Amino acid sequence: MSDDAFDRLLRYVEDELDFATSYYDNAYLDRRVSSRMRRTDCEEYGAYHELLREDEDEREALLDAFSVNVTSFFRNPDVWAEIRSVLRSLSAENRRVRLWSAACSDGREPYSLAMLALDDPEVDESKVEITATDIDPEILAAARRGVYQSTRTTDIDEQLAPLEEYERYVEPDDGRFEVADVVKDLVSFERHDLINGDPKSDFDFVVCRNLFIYIDAEHKLPILDTVSKSLRKGGYLVIGKTETLPEQLKPCFEPVARRLRVYKKTDDIPIRR
Repeated sequence: MSDDAFDRLLRYVEDELDFATSYYDNAYLDRRVSSRMRRTDCEEYGAYHELLREDEDEREALLDAFSVNVTSFFRNPDVWAEIRSVLRSLSAENRRVRLWSAACSDGREPYSLAMLALDDPEVDESKVEITATDIDPEILAAARRGVYQSTRTTDIDEQLAPLEEYERYVEPDDGRFEVADVVKDLVSFERHDLINGDPKSDFDFVVCRNLFIYIDAEHKLPILDTVSKSLRKGGYLVIGKTETLPEQLKPCFEPVARRLRVYKKTDDIPIRR
């Protein structure tokens, strides 16, 4: 199995299937491709490349595999305890609070934000606006539906443990559950490209967690540049617990909870892409 064959396969995926493989770390892409190769009994990249050309169902399966990231409601509860504290502080300012879940995947992160706002008596949910974005239109459509299979989201009681009465926010239905309308109403979904898209503006809080473990190193700074420019001065940023801010960005932020990767924006230092 040659590197050239793998590179040709990736070019096909980018050019013909319109998935931006160049944004992602090759090791991540190879894991996803190799998983599909095992399932289809292909032993070489070239053979799998030919299968993709011939089989529309396999093309869809590979794109789905690229888009599957580990996610859950209230992932890392200690981080969410700090997010709750930040939401309380923002709500105490008695004005509109704008939150952005960047790279929101299947919607569980922004819905967690909405549930937290609804559940906490110190947060005025009527002033909370949540924007959730992702680059993948299909996963955004699934996120808008807010329906999750119980078999893929195990131990829902445990996942929603940070809430006082989580039954208010989900509706079980024959082996699956749906996020309640009162939660959906707080979240607006839209497509956005964090690398090539324009920054947003005046967000009070941006959550962009566990994205950079999949992204090629050269694209991490452009993404964080976009995120930084989308935050108002004094706004908050949360990244994944295993992720770090690049050196160019550190002068812009002060840690609120360093171990949990929660930061507050202190300056608008320009960042060159």
